[in-house]
Formats: sequence, structure tokens, C-alpha cells
Amino acid sequence: MNPEQKKKAVAEAAIQYVESGWVIGVGTGSTANHFIDALAKIKGKLDGAVASSNATTERLKKAGIPVLDLNATGDLPLYVDGADEATRFLHLIKGGGGALTREKIVAAASAKFVCIADDSKLVDVLGKFPLPIEVIPMARSLVARKLVQLGGQPVLREGFKTDNGNLILDVHNLSIMNPVELEEKLDHLAGVVTNGLFAIRPADVLLLGGDQGVRTLT
Repeated sequence: MNPEQKKKAVAEAAIQYVESGWVIGVGTGSTANHFIDALAKIKGKLDGAVASSNATTERLKKAGIPVLDLNATGDLPLYVDGADEATRFLHLIKGGGGALTREKIVAAASAKFVCIADDSKLVDVLGKFPLPIEVIPMARSLVARKLVQLGGQPVLREGFKTDNGNLILDVHNLSIMNPVELEEKLDHLAGVVTNGLFAIRPADVLLLGGDQGVRTLT
């Protein structure tokens, strides 16, 4: 299977976690888009969805799925999203699409987080994929200096603003041996909105698409 076929397979496998009458959280990115396409086929079962980005909002609406505000829905039973890297401990790096803050909010509000990815995303140690960090614009240089002190090489994502109006620093050359500790440390830097480590609240289920089909890690 090619990567797109693997993404489609895991997206369709995630549908089994969706129950009638639910409002669910939906992530952002190419794999999440396949999930939205699969959701469109069962949209009559859903009461609606909470989107993690403006792009996801638009795609859900085009699919005929009502998009609701998290402030109105309260806690959610399920969140489905992709990842840029994942470990067997279900720790993730997310934010390649720049939606990490809203993704982290929806994940925190959800009882179950199902991560869907092709098997190329599974790694032993996080950090080969540059770690995205959303920063308040006035703190860009301050945060970048702090990241250098932590051993990273931050690069501004040129010409990009998040849906929240902020900037992204992509941090290269990190070998993340303790994701929980680093996630906490980064979130305490003044000017950081959030970082792309999903380790304090990891995935509950990781569905991996490969040549032999879909594997489930819990």
C-alpha cells in the first residue's frame, strides 16, 4: 500500500470507535481528512463535531457534518487525529499542520483519543520530526534563545500564522528521551502558547496503517 492508502485504511478503521448520537472531536491534517471523508458516510449517526482548526471546520461543513463549539458541547467522548511521530508508549509529536494548540485543547476535553497514522510515523525516540511550538509574536526571539539553551535549533515557520494569530517555531535536533518532562518545561516558557508534544495527555489508542493492514497499539 502507498502512504495515502495506509492513511485511508486507518481512517476507516477509526470509524468503529464512533457511536450513535455522539459529538466527537476531529483533528487536522491529511490523515484526519480521510477520517472526515469516512465520517461523511455515517453522518446521520453523529450529532456533530468539534473541529481543531479552521480547515477542518470547512471540510466538516462540506461533508454535511454540523460543527459545534467546544464551550457549548462540554466534554467529548472521542477525539480522532493524526500525528507526525508516535512511539509505542503512545507519546506523539503533532503540529506539522500548525493546529497544535486547538488539537491539544480538544484532546484534553476528550475521554478517548484515537490517533491514526501510517506506520512510517512510528519511532523509538521522538524528535527527528522538528517539534512545533506556538509562540506569541512578541516572544519569538526570547523563546528561540531559551530553546537554544535547551539544545534545540529553532526555525521560524516562514509566512505562517496559526488560526490563533501566533507564530510557529519548529525545533530541530532534539532527541526527546523524556517527553512528559520536556512538554512541561516548554509550556512553562514565557510566551509559549503550547508545544507539539502530546505526552502528558497521550493517545489512548494508536492505529497504524501498514502493508499488512491496520495494527492497534494501546
